[in-house]
Amino acid sequence: MIRWEPLASIYFAGPYCPIMCGIGDYTEFLTRRSPSGRWGVLSFNLMNYGGPLVRDRGPEHNGVWYGIPDRHSYSSAVIHQGLDALAADEQDSVLWFQHEFGIWPDRLRFVDMLRSLDIPKVVTFHTLHFQSTETPFGLRQEQYDFLSLLLPYVDAITVFSRGVHYAVTAAFPEYAGKVHVIKHGIHSYPEVSRLTRREAKEKLNDYLLYESDVDVETKEQLHRQRVLLDSETVIIGQTGFLSPNKGSELLFAVRDSLEHLLPRKRIVAIRIGRPRDQCQWDYAARLQKAQKGKPGFILKLLLPESILPLAQRAFDVNFNWPLECTQSGVLAHALGAGAVVAARDLEGVGETLKDAGGVVDNSLRRLMMKMRNLILNPELSEGIAARALSYAAEFSWENQVRRHYDLAEHIVGPAPAGLVSHLPLTAGISSATPAENWTQLRVDSSRSRIPLPIDLDPW
Repeated sequence: MIRWEPLASIYFAGPYCPIMCGIGDYTEFLTRRSPSGRWGVLSFNLMNYGGPLVRDRGPEHNGVWYGIPDRHSYSSAVIHQGLDALAADEQDSVLWFQHEFGIWPDRLRFVDMLRSLDIPKVVTFHTLHFQSTETPFGLRQEQYDFLSLLLPYVDAITVFSRGVHYAVTAAFPEYAGKVHVIKHGIHSYPEVSRLTRREAKEKLNDYLLYESDVDVETKEQLHRQRVLLDSETVIIGQTGFLSPNKGSELLFAVRDSLEHLLPRKRIVAIRIGRPRDQCQWDYAARLQKAQKGKPGFILKLLLPESILPLAQRAFDVNFNWPLECTQSGVLAHALGAGAVVAARDLEGVGETLKDAGGVVDNSLRRLMMKMRNLILNPELSEGIAARALSYAAEFSWENQVRRHYDLAEHIVGPAPAGLVSHLPLTAGISSATPAENWTQLRVDSSRSRIPLPIDLDPW
C-alpha cells in the first residue's frame, strides 16, 4: 500500500466560506480533503469583500485568516502577516493563489505582490480561455499580457483543461515546465447516483413542497400539476446562480422547441438558482414575467449542498448553454450525481463533458436534436450516467487534493526514499507533451459521443 504523508503544507489565498463565491466553494472542497495540520487559508475581510455571504453560516476560524483588507488592498506585507498569524513554516510551505480577474482586479499589484514574496508560489487560473480569437493561441489579449508579466515570478501555475494548457504553453514555450493540468475536482454522491430518476424526482418534490422557502403560489402549481410526480413528464432543468451570462432564457426557448418537435410529450422547464445581486434579481424577474402562464418555473432559492445533486439527478436533462464559460462548479456536482447533461461545447466545460461522456455541441440546433434523441430513447441516459460516474471517480476531490500536494512537494523539494507520489499531476497528461500532440487532442475531442438522428447545419 502506498504511504501518503505530505511533507509540504499549502496555504491557499482567495475567497473562502462564508463568502458566496464559486471559487470560495472550490477552495473549501480542497481543504475538506487536505491532511490536518498541512493547510491554511488566507482570505478576505468578510465585511469589506463586497460580495454576499452565505446565510446561517459564520466564518471558519481553524486554519483560516480573514485579514486581506479587500479586493484592492493586497500586498506581500499583508500575505506575510497572514502567514505569521497562521504560524506557517515557510521552509516547507507553498502559497497557492486562486485567481479570477474579478477577485484580484489590479493585475500590476498582483504581479508586484508575487515578485515581493520569498515563498514558493502557485497560481490556479479559473478563468483562462483557449478559444478566443484575440490571440493566435486562444488566450484573450489581456490574459496573454497578464501571463507575460506573471510567469517569471511563480514556481507553477495550474489550469483545469488541456485546451488552456495548450494555449499557455504555445504562447510561452519557455515556461512550459511551470504549467500543469489539475482538473476541477468532482463530487461523490453514491446515495443520490443510486436513485432512479423517478425516485430522485419524488425526493425533490418533497423538498420543494415541504422544506424549501419557495413561494406558496409556486408550490401549489407544482403540486397541482404533479410536475415532478407524473411519470410521463420530461423535465429540462438548470441549476446554479441566476446570472445573465448563464443564458437561462434559452432553457425555456429550448423547451418550447422540443415540445414542437415532440408534440406527444409533456415537457416542463425548471430553473433553480438564487440571484446574488440586484442585477441578477432583475434578470430573474424578467425570466419569471416571460414564463407567466407557460410550462416553466423559476425557483429563486439556493439549494443546500445535499439537495443540489438530487435536483440534477432528478432532471431528465440538465441544459447548459452559457454565453461564456471556462469551467463550472455546478458541473462538478452534476457529474458526481450521475446526472445527464446537455451543454454547449465551449472552453473547459465542453472539454470536461466530452471526457465524461456528456452530450455537447457548438450548435444549439444540433444539441436540441440530441436532447430529442435522449427523450425518445431514455435508455441512453444510463450509459451517460455511468460514464459520468467513472469520470467522477478518476477526478474525485480526494485524488485532486493529492495532486495538489504532489506538486507542492515537487516544488519544495524531492521526497525522501520510501515516500511515493501515487498520482500523476495531470492524470496521464505531462506538462511536456509536444504541441503537435495537443493539437491532435483538440481535434479528437471535438467528436460527439451521441450520434445525431439527422444531419443539421448550425444555426
